[in-house]
Amino acid sequence: MTRMVALDAGTALRVAESPETTAVVRLKGVDVAFGRLAALQGVDLRIGAGERVALIGANGSGKSTLLRVLHGLVAPKRGTVLRDGGARQAMVFQRPFMLRTSAMNNVALALWLRGVRWREARERALLALGRVGLGEAALRNARVLSGGQQQRLALARAWALQPKVLLLDEPTASLDPHAKREVEMLMAEFAEAGMTLVFASHNLGQVKRLATRVVYLEHGRVLVDAPVEVFFDRTRLPDLSREADLFVKGETA
Repeated sequence: MTRMVALDAGTALRVAESPETTAVVRLKGVDVAFGRLAALQGVDLRIGAGERVALIGANGSGKSTLLRVLHGLVAPKRGTVLRDGGARQAMVFQRPFMLRTSAMNNVALALWLRGVRWREARERALLALGRVGLGEAALRNARVLSGGQQQRLALARAWALQPKVLLLDEPTASLDPHAKREVEMLMAEFAEAGMTLVFASHNLGQVKRLATRVVYLEHGRVLVDAPVEVFFDRTRLPDLSREADLFVKGETA
């Protein structure tokens, strides 16, 4: 089904909704406030199984808050969050926390906390580290790894939990080009295996490479929700706000 809605200050432009896809999470009229700061306002969002959704927008637009709401780390002030109880989730943060222990233990402890016996947790941790190319670093202290290695370790820790939904907050920010390519390749492989990805990014090239759908936020509101090829085609989506237009042109951060 395709639906077009006029874009104004309080209404999102949504293109090509797919109700036939099973929803793993739905937000209805979600507001989030931190004191007097309105972080999210009236957010309606549906994430379908197997989608690759990029959250974009300038700093302070609400991307990180939205990810935390989706993962259950932030409760809305108003509105509802409906999740598929069978869709296990994991989240990778922009600066993932590393315990002062080996890379293997950083993964194994996450499994152990989920009820996996320690011996099995270690075995699965080694498998996960091999999956992201860190098998040889299994016994190294996680805190001495490079930024790119730590991000891959965070992905291994998430992948080991076998989530159906993976949320990522600026997963390649501050990484060098080689490390970015490695992380993007892993994200693409996870998606090809059927995992649902929702990621915040300032890297529009990355969005074009990895996403199937773009959700553009501005001042805590979803202003545009469209397939990636539509969002970046100005002839098909001419009514972007001035702020969105500047963001797409790379003139805002």
